[in-house]
Amino acid sequence: MGNVALKEVLLPNGETLAYREREGGEVKVLLIHGNMTSSKHWDLVLDNMDKKYKLYAVDLRGFGGSSYNNLVMSIKDFSDDVKLFVDEIGLKDFAMAGWSTGGAVAMQFAADYPGYCNKLILLASESTRGYPFYGKINEMDEPRRFALHEEIKQDLIRTIPVQTAYDTNNVDLLKLIWNAVIYTDNQPAAELYEEYVQDMRTQRNLAEVHHANNTFNISRHHNGLVEGNGKVDLIGVPVLVLQGDRDMVIAKEMTKELVEDLGEKAVYIELKDCGHSPLVDDLPKLLKAMTNFLED
Repeated sequence: MGNVALKEVLLPNGETLAYREREGGEVKVLLIHGNMTSSKHWDLVLDNMDKKYKLYAVDLRGFGGSSYNNLVMSIKDFSDDVKLFVDEIGLKDFAMAGWSTGGAVAMQFAADYPGYCNKLILLASESTRGYPFYGKINEMDEPRRFALHEEIKQDLIRTIPVQTAYDTNNVDLLKLIWNAVIYTDNQPAAELYEEYVQDMRTQRNLAEVHHANNTFNISRHHNGLVEGNGKVDLIGVPVLVLQGDRDMVIAKEMTKELVEDLGEKAVYIELKDCGHSPLVDDLPKLLKAMTNFLED
């Protein structure tokens, strides 16, 4: 469905962002990946979405082929990079699709930079009130919600095991994690799955992303850690909220918060028999929902 070129651009802040650009098409869509992934994980959409769409998929700072010169400490750090990125490549009047953590990045961008994004698709997105991080530093501890980046770096549940798997190329453990919570029913083709796992290992900001999600809150509510800043009200474009009915990463309560905080600007669609990766579980259903919204 058109060639996909790997490109990169140097930002004014000294970071270099890698991205994928599909040739052809007129309706512009910018794809924002989530945690433990990169633009690589959008490949099924890049290969199969209708040719009328001009697709871009960026590697956020510290993922994929992008640089990681400065620590990311907030979702806004990511979205500010995206602002510099779209300015550098001259991209305007586009829809954004954010998956998981990418949903938070897309919401922050839409709130901060009106006039760029015309529609917003949130796929299996974390809440407007963030994604709480519960962990433990000692084996004898009961899990508790961390507040500090330094604590998250020492977490024995989600941070250290994954980072160690990255560092040691423990493919079996990474697949075990994904099969347990994401690819619970369908799995990617074997060769593709191997590529995805090696792509995961390019991540250099695991603890920082956990911290950014833990402290993200653009709602008008306290999220148990930080007070909301109310920036959700600055999102002035139509929003499509998509979640699989068997998503084991994003709790239904988080999606309920998302829809509640976005109010009338949001339309919610539950993707039947899909988990956290509808791209693998039911790509035609996902693409139909996305294109129906974009064409409306």
